[in-house]
Amino acid sequence: MTTPSDHSRPFTYRLAIAIVRPLLMLFTKREWAGAENLPTQGGYVVCPNHYSYLEPLVFGHFLVDHGHSPRYLGKVEVFRAPVVGAIVRHADQIPVYRESGRASDAYRAAVAAVRAGKGVAIYPEGTLTRDPDLWPMRGKTGAARVALETQCPVIPVATWGAHEVLAPYSKRLRLLPRKTVKVRAGAPVDLDDLYGREISTEVLLEATARIMAAITAELEVLRGEKAPVVRFDPRTHGVTSIGRPRPLEEAS
Repeated sequence: MTTPSDHSRPFTYRLAIAIVRPLLMLFTKREWAGAENLPTQGGYVVCPNHYSYLEPLVFGHFLVDHGHSPRYLGKVEVFRAPVVGAIVRHADQIPVYRESGRASDAYRAAVAAVRAGKGVAIYPEGTLTRDPDLWPMRGKTGAARVALETQCPVIPVATWGAHEVLAPYSKRLRLLPRKTVKVRAGAPVDLDDLYGREISTEVLLEATARIMAAITAELEVLRGEKAPVVRFDPRTHGVTSIGRPRPLEEAS
């Protein structure tokens, strides 16, 4: 497959592809499926699971190689980092100010991007999963809110294998022997019956539950096993919902 060269992408976006893609091609093997479910026109939201800091690069590799230029919602700390921060700021990505007065900025930017015909990548879990077996945990409602506001397609995506290269919260890369990373995109989540209704807490939770169930179903295919019946919820397990996991009493 040739290197993507879509010049409609910002220069720094193309620069990141030119740097990262060859490294992923060199150090990983890939099993990809479901690209036919990605919309070919119009804005959309794409929702992956999150279990490794490497996984967004694998997920992006999949999308870029199939002609898509996702706009990520990412925590603002990444945008403030040296070098990397400058790249993502100029690559038309969207910062998320988690648990702050500016948290709604990302929502408005995501809605505007979808309405402009762009694909927006939103991680419903909001952070690396706390599930001990790395299954998707309880989702937040941001992706559902954007989807219901714009009535755009929501594409569930499962990825697996990135944790074998970079374990959750680890800084140690295990590049050799080459690991296989898997990405599988599913059919759009059915939210038609929720469109036109007041975007209430009940509706948001229902839409979010459907999105998380669709992601999990795709991941079950990749892993060849069934997910737990009850989805992991950080609150009921007494651990923080963002950042490195720690007991809630330590965070208070």
